[in-house]
Amino acid sequence: MEYVWMILGAIGAGVGTGLAGLSAATVMVPILIVLCPSFAGETGAYHATAIALASDILGSAFTAGIYIKHKNIDLRRGWIMLVCILSMCIAGSAAAFAAGNVVLGGFSLFLCVGIGIRFLVSPDTKRKDPVARGAGLGWRGVLISLFFGLTIGFGTGFVGTGGGMMMLVVFTAFLGMERKQAVGTSTFIMTFTALIAFISHAMIDPTIVLARWDLLLIGIVTATAASIVSARFANRVNNRAVGLVTGAVLTVLGVAMLLLNYREQLASSELFRRTVRCFGQYLIYIVLFAAALIAAHLLFRIPRDIFRKLLHFPAFTSSIFVTLVCEDWRAAAISLVVFALPVYPILHLVERHWTGYERLFVQKYRGEVKMSLLILFLSQAAMVAIFWGLCDEPFVLIAATAMWGCGDTAAALIGGRIGKHHVRLPLADGKKTWEGSAAMCAVAFGAGLAVLLTLSPLPLWQSLLCAAAGAVLGAYVELISHGGFDTVTVPVSVGFLLLLLSWI
Repeated sequence: MEYVWMILGAIGAGVGTGLAGLSAATVMVPILIVLCPSFAGETGAYHATAIALASDILGSAFTAGIYIKHKNIDLRRGWIMLVCILSMCIAGSAAAFAAGNVVLGGFSLFLCVGIGIRFLVSPDTKRKDPVARGAGLGWRGVLISLFFGLTIGFGTGFVGTGGGMMMLVVFTAFLGMERKQAVGTSTFIMTFTALIAFISHAMIDPTIVLARWDLLLIGIVTATAASIVSARFANRVNNRAVGLVTGAVLTVLGVAMLLLNYREQLASSELFRRTVRCFGQYLIYIVLFAAALIAAHLLFRIPRDIFRKLLHFPAFTSSIFVTLVCEDWRAAAISLVVFALPVYPILHLVERHWTGYERLFVQKYRGEVKMSLLILFLSQAAMVAIFWGLCDEPFVLIAATAMWGCGDTAAALIGGRIGKHHVRLPLADGKKTWEGSAAMCAVAFGAGLAVLLTLSPLPLWQSLLCAAAGAVLGAYVELISHGGFDTVTVPVSVGFLLLLLSWI
């Protein structure tokens, strides 16, 4: 069975090299150390990186040749990186052997996920102002090349990555190369770095060659063939398509390998089980709510401002939902964070590639929805940790969130439709109206009072005081909050006020 995993890993490694200049270790090492029992020992990850380096040698050489044929290489801007990386490979290889399996294997798994997400967020890694072909390096470029060349070189020997992806980022983001030039240049350099690093690994531990010659041969042949095919494909298709495919594959692979690698620890964790249950319930809630809203949007002519606020409900009620259904505040907070992190890159891709995105989400400016949701979910996770976890007063979280969510909706609808008198107070947003603020204050008071009377142990007079004071503060903070940051400022400020008043 190890041969099967070796072949699959080598194919993935070759495809990554040919498409985006990724080193074989990015794909191959996670597969070997997680799915192959013979790589589970103390030096297993070290052997896996050595095999990946060997697979990189010919694969990178043939890939570089194809890119050179299409005139996609720029050594005038890459020669310093080449010298620095080669000089540090051996030192990194020696450090890797000393670090052992735990450090090396875990780093490779997380690196796979990180690179995948990076590709999804920015699939073409292209600058708006690429330098001209053949242009030399200025003093800034020399310093950048020295710094990254030395660090990447050490990492090449230590992790066995060949440095392909890291070189690609440096060449495009800092040295101004066009993406295909960067891939061609990085694979050219990677041919030599992989060779030196593999020789260093083999000299330090000769059993890599003596005992694993069959896996070495399979990896070299398969990865080389896959890299040739994918490199030819990459030189004929759109950069963005290549980046998206690479990012999706690496992200899914990395997450799957992490779950498999730490499956025993996760299975024995009560917190993990609670988090899975909480996240599953929350995901069902979000999907059903969102599906109902989209169906209503397609079937009925809902005014844009009303539909925009309807979309806010599943978002702002997220922390309320997880607080009510979860057994542990940590599970609730983790669920919100786990949901928030992939939301941004997913919406980023949809916004770029689907023309109906703007009509569905009714944005004030490009990128508003994805950024607002990321900020909202992370701040709500923090509120769960503070008000439920630290203070053990979950009703404060629910009341503050309900007062902000319902009050903000009322302020937007009333202020936008009938608001005539703009607020001229110091620090206030000049677009806000007294009518909208009054609506927010009234609705926030009603929502807060309902929650406090239902879920809190407070008597009627104290609930009235908390709701009234929170409504006034929330309306004022909403007035002075600019750029959509009321999603954080209002519920947090109201929450702390409710907490203090509840302790009277």
